[in-house]
Amino acid sequence: MAVIGKPVLELAPGENNPRNSEGAFLDLTDGRILFVYSKFLGDCGEDDAPCCIAARYSTDGGETWTDEDRILFTREQFGARNLMSVSLLRMQDGAVGLSFIFKMGWHDTRSHLLLSYDEGETWSEKPVCMIPARGYYVTNNDRIIRTDTGRLIVPTAMHRMKRGMDFEAMAKNNTTARGSELAAVEFDGRGTAYFFYSDDDGKTWREAADCVFPPSNKLGSGLQEPGCIQLKSGTIWAYFRTDIGLQYQSFSFDNGEHWTDPAPSRFTSPCSPLSVKRLYDGRLLAVWNPTPVYQGRDLSGDGGWGGRTPLVCALSSDEGAGWTKEFYLEDGSEDAGYCYTAIHPTKDAVLLAYCAGKREDGGCLNRLRIRKISLCDLV
Repeated sequence: MAVIGKPVLELAPGENNPRNSEGAFLDLTDGRILFVYSKFLGDCGEDDAPCCIAARYSTDGGETWTDEDRILFTREQFGARNLMSVSLLRMQDGAVGLSFIFKMGWHDTRSHLLLSYDEGETWSEKPVCMIPARGYYVTNNDRIIRTDTGRLIVPTAMHRMKRGMDFEAMAKNNTTARGSELAAVEFDGRGTAYFFYSDDDGKTWREAADCVFPPSNKLGSGLQEPGCIQLKSGTIWAYFRTDIGLQYQSFSFDNGEHWTDPAPSRFTSPCSPLSVKRLYDGRLLAVWNPTPVYQGRDLSGDGGWGGRTPLVCALSSDEGAGWTKEFYLEDGSEDAGYCYTAIHPTKDAVLLAYCAGKREDGGCLNRLRIRKISLCDLV
């Protein structure tokens, strides 16, 4: 099977850098492309391990990238255990908006927004919390959207704790769970989708009137890692990963305030996220792992990443009613997994950044790859 595009940047794990993952792109006013991602430090690449927010730049449309990382933020700056899952967007006043999760502990994991008025050289000192109430909220990278009314929407999945420590006391004393205390936590993997929005360009945030509950207790995953995109009709289409071989979907007809009951979409997948964005020519581009974990599929050699291979994309010219054939981005022949795709359209190409770790990297989340695809290949 033919694979389209070419890798233009490979960020492999190394000494004291066990994982590079989950990024986002933005065009800067001087013509450069900014790419920001999660750079893990130390000897552990787990989701709550030490991590900083790093940046690379391209001056030639994504063909080449700067050799060295620029560290934008460290967890120590915010007293957090971990920083990760970035999104970038241009604000209405021209500022660069950068959001990412502050993981303070099991009791407080929420996205925050920082602004730069000099194209990312310096940043606001006080971050704005985008989720008003404390809780464990999973917001994927490259997920914030702006609707045609100017509203910003952040889709996220809330996970409760079935059993845990005295989180109120921890919050009061500004402490987090460590060591043997973590053994007391029982995390509920079932996600409930929530949507938070801002009508004043990110200054204040509110929770939408509806959340989206899993349709059945048979979904062990619930509705995890939501994403959304606005269609030309004004309808907002949200999608969620599940553990039953399908992406589920829901729709809002009032700018993200209320949502339809979730139902299966046409996208098959393992428990791995879908990503969708609009290209300059108006078409929708979807990127996902198409093959579900069906009965009989041999996953013994996939390194334990749940069948997240191959990686494909498809296009829609009719707002998601129909989709083209699948184009292969990674054909699955390698001992690797692919997930958490950031999509950045340019006028003649599209840049995709995604996790592409092999067994030798320690897992699929540990290596980050940027692939550039000419639009002439997507026909």
